[in-house]
Amino acid sequence: MDELGRKSVEEFKQAAKNSIIVVLDNIRSMHNVGSVFRTSDAFLIEGICLCGYTPQPPHRDIHKTALGATETVDWMYFETTQNAIEQLKQRGFIIYAVEQVEGSISLEKFTDPKAPIAIIFGNEVEGVAADLLPLCDGCIEIPQLGMKHSLNISVAAGIVLWKLSESKF
Repeated sequence: MDELGRKSVEEFKQAAKNSIIVVLDNIRSMHNVGSVFRTSDAFLIEGICLCGYTPQPPHRDIHKTALGATETVDWMYFETTQNAIEQLKQRGFIIYAVEQVEGSISLEKFTDPKAPIAIIFGNEVEGVAADLLPLCDGCIEIPQLGMKHSLNISVAAGIVLWKLSESKF
């Protein structure tokens, strides 16, 4: 483990973070929430907004996939995703939903706006709530080639957060 150069919890807390906030809009699965925490830790994401009925730590099923990331990644709860978006905009964040909509930006063409970004990932069945899309500055779409045109939220988060963080490697 020493050769991997992993940060301690304290080193993680003190490390410079990517100016990215993940917003989880009514996620049902605790395993998905835990996975997003773990991915957010891997890419030094600034924090996570848990919104609506998205499960919150501490919970055994979140910890099962987070593997301690709930101790490193800052998170906050909002009763509604709209409240989270409003607060993030007040803090200067540009808001993007990960959603397949007309006019969305294909992920490989997305360019970093050089400003703090909030990325909204939606419910496993419904996606990002339609009433939130007008509140966003844009939408990002993950291109897909197969018959299915959706990904599990934990997979989508991994792909998008990697893309947004890749310049840091």
